[in-house]
Amino acid sequence: MKRIFYNALAGLILSASLFAQEQEEFKPELAVGGSFGTTFSSIGFSPKVQQGMLMGYTGGVTVRYNTEKSVGLQAEINYVQQGWKEQFKENPQYAYSRVINYVELPIMTHIYTGGKRAKFIFNVGPKFGYELNENTDSNLGTATPNSANDQHNMAVEKKLDWGLCGGPGMEISTGIGYFILEGRYYCALGNIFSSRKEDPFAQSSSKVLSLKLTYLLPVFK
Repeated sequence: MKRIFYNALAGLILSASLFAQEQEEFKPELAVGGSFGTTFSSIGFSPKVQQGMLMGYTGGVTVRYNTEKSVGLQAEINYVQQGWKEQFKENPQYAYSRVINYVELPIMTHIYTGGKRAKFIFNVGPKFGYELNENTDSNLGTATPNSANDQHNMAVEKKLDWGLCGGPGMEISTGIGYFILEGRYYCALGNIFSSRKEDPFAQSSSKVLSLKLTYLLPVFK
């Protein structure tokens, strides 16, 4: 019985020692870099407006701090294009789109797993944006081919854009830094237009899909 007890105790001590060594092996890492990608966006209008996906671009600066094994914090400052592109199924000769340009700040939890060379990642967290300007591309003139057209004559009223974003990606580690390909979905919790009872739209919130390539260079590890 004593022998079994001592063997079990030795096993526990060895396991604790190996666990401690694994913990000691991890060192916090700070990495900085930049990203560039493509966005596909629409606006969730209520009443509904027939839309396709508006293509735009995004790019900016990324800072990532891995505080412990498998988990870190990632913050970005990006320029991003989002908005909407309308469809006119019965009148395909018409076109209308609105590009809204933002500076945005996503602050996300960074989760990762895998080996030294390749990792699966997932980023998720809140995002805050501020409208810089907007541009409209239209050939409607005085035509009103859709039932809902109030949005054509309305400037963005809510300059602050906020909501939740997140998505998966793959990271490849090389001798010159990290290369990351990532997909991300953003769902705004606010509206671009006022939503009082007397206003045309009860909802006008952004929905954005993006695909981006990020390059990060370790500062220390």
